[in-house]
Amino acid sequence: MRTRGERKGILYAALAVAMFSFSPVFVRWTGGWSPFVVTCLRMLIGSGTVCMVSLVWPQRGAKEKRHITRGDWPRFALWGLVTAFHFGCYIASLDYTSVAHSLALVYTSPIWVSLLSWLVLREPLPRRKWVGIFVTLVGMGVLSGFEPAWTPRMLLGDVLALGSAVAFAVYTVTGRAQRTRYSLHTYATAVYGAAGLWLLPLAVCTLRPVERVGAPLLSVVALGVFPLGIGHTLYNAALRRTHSTLVNVIATQEVTVGVLLSWWLLGEMPSASAVAGALIMLVGVVQVVV
Repeated sequence: MRTRGERKGILYAALAVAMFSFSPVFVRWTGGWSPFVVTCLRMLIGSGTVCMVSLVWPQRGAKEKRHITRGDWPRFALWGLVTAFHFGCYIASLDYTSVAHSLALVYTSPIWVSLLSWLVLREPLPRRKWVGIFVTLVGMGVLSGFEPAWTPRMLLGDVLALGSAVAFAVYTVTGRAQRTRYSLHTYATAVYGAAGLWLLPLAVCTLRPVERVGAPLLSVVALGVFPLGIGHTLYNAALRRTHSTLVNVIATQEVTVGVLLSWWLLGEMPSASAVAGALIMLVGVVQVVV
């Protein structure tokens, strides 16, 4: 029997997926802006969104710290760098590869959590997890090896998505580890803001004039407010109430919903091999995390 807090965590994770799933669509609608500009603005807008929510809807009764101590600022700077790498690689990957490829590869993050724990922390990997890793690798092979439109450009996009997956694994573990130290609003505001500041110099260097400003700007604002400011904050809230394994399994459904939304709103129909590979990879990921 799950506790009330765990049930609330599952609900938060499901709502987060609903918000996440619009990310590829909004990214496509940003037009000709560079991934650094899009990611930087997204992170700063997301940070501002959470900050405003904290002022309007403060976390009453929270025992965690609401103000960051001077000694913890370097840690938040590092966590912001990891977050910037995750979101930057993800958004950049969508310039080179398909939504189906990018989402499926990003959600191999539980695989990297398990492998990093085995290599760095010397934690044993049960046999079923090795099986899940093998199944996931088979799915990756199907996803790319049998893709009729596969090109070196798509390979670059796939590599960026894998880099985003590794960073997402670190981001997930960090979010759960800080659940008893800092309030959710404080943690999310600081990490998103730090990520935006890391990306600011690159955003300034790659800012170029575009034909239209209105629609891309609205898309970036939507990215910052909904998938990040609301979605990822709900994801972090879920990590504080429910085991990260279950939250990760629920989050993998962004692949399904995101591909369907991209098909509906962008006309980006995934190939049969992409669908087959993504499904095989999801089976492997679930095998690892369950």
